Parts: sequence; structure tokens; C-alpha cells
Amino acid sequence: MEITSVKLRRAFGDRVRASASVCFDGQFVVHDIRVVEGANGLFVSMPSRKTGQGEYRDIAHPVTAEAREMIQEAVLKAYEEWAARQEGARAAV
Repeated sequence: MEITSVKLRRAFGDRVRASASVCFDGQFVVHDIRVVEGANGLFVSMPSRKTGQGEYRDIAHPVTAEAREMIQEAVLKAYEEWAARQEGARAAV
């Protein structure tokens, strides 16, 4: 499995910094992967929805630790590059 693209959009939440869409093998996309600012730095949160019992359940998630690490590394790398471009654009104005 290969991540072929990561697209980011700005998010407007207290701790959510961005929302990502990740494409796998150029054939399957997972939307609404969030980049979240936690107590120990940035982390990736998979898309989820609230159940009738009030708890949140992931809609899509990696099955292995290796897959989770691959997704997190790709999304955070893309986020850092995206955030640097956003900061550069604000400085140029």
C-alpha cells in the first residue's frame, strides 16, 4: 500500500489545525483525517462519528501499527510543508 497524495484544508477548531484527504494507491481516498494539537504536540486523528450512546467511533482506521505510522508520518509531513507555505504567504502580505 502506498500513499499517493495528501491534500490539506484549513480547519477552524480549537485544537484541530487541518483536515486531510489521503489517497492510497491512486485508487482509494479517506477524507476528514484531522491534524490535532495535543498536549504532547501534533497527532493525526482518523475520521469518526458520534454514536447514539454519545461515544465516537472511527469510520476508517489502519489495522496495523505500521499502517498507522505510515499515515501519520505522511500527513504530518504534508501539514508541516503546508503550514510553512501558509506562514510564508501571510508574511508576504
